[in-house]
Amino acid sequence: MDHPFSLSGKTALVTGAYRGLGYAIARGLAQAGASVVINGRNKESLDAALASLRAEGLDAAVRVFDVTDREAIDVAVRSIDGDFGGVDILFNNAGIQRRGALKDFKQDDWDAIIATNLTAPFVISQAVLPGMIAKRGGKIVHIASLMSELARPTVVPYTAAKGGVRQLTRGMAVELAPHNIQVNAIAPGYFATEMNRALIDNPDFNSWVCKRTPAGRWGDPKEIAGLAVFLASRASDYITGQMMVIDGGMSVAL
Repeated sequence: MDHPFSLSGKTALVTGAYRGLGYAIARGLAQAGASVVINGRNKESLDAALASLRAEGLDAAVRVFDVTDREAIDVAVRSIDGDFGGVDILFNNAGIQRRGALKDFKQDDWDAIIATNLTAPFVISQAVLPGMIAKRGGKIVHIASLMSELARPTVVPYTAAKGGVRQLTRGMAVELAPHNIQVNAIAPGYFATEMNRALIDNPDFNSWVCKRTPAGRWGDPKEIAGLAVFLASRASDYITGQMMVIDGGMSVAL
């Protein structure tokens, strides 16, 4: 019998996976035995990530598409169905951030944040569901955020989107449980990724994160892989509708 954390024989699609948390998640899933399909919009960046994964002997492939393009999503999922027999595990990781004061925030930036961070997980999940339902099983994991529960200035649209991700997770979990499909979310705290580069390079903000976090530091992207593998594996078959926080203790500290 396979180890409960083994992903051997499973195919995973990870969006926004050419760097940062997405790449760390894809790498962790592949190390656990999954065939991993990494997604992004830039083929050159994806090919570099693919080369790194394959250099470790991991089973990986690439699909280039924009997660806000419904037609491109459908084409990509059909191609994965044809090449791999369908998506068993979906990680909706792709996300964007645009900061600014609420009173001056542009409508176009609001629309882009909602489209990428909230609408895309809904649409991509819809695209893979027929295959999962036919197989009577699947795992869908959304990447939420501390901002799914907390808030800070200059990121109101992002906070709204990630709050929506939490409720999307719950609604999907309840509706899809009869099909043996588990839907959960991971809410990362402050991780040292390119998306957070401006914050890391800000001495005051960097100091605040390190002081505010009981662990005393930013998270290393590699540290999300274990939780990702758990939620993708049969070890989590009786867990659904949950948002698991990985933040070095920030959300529970005064």
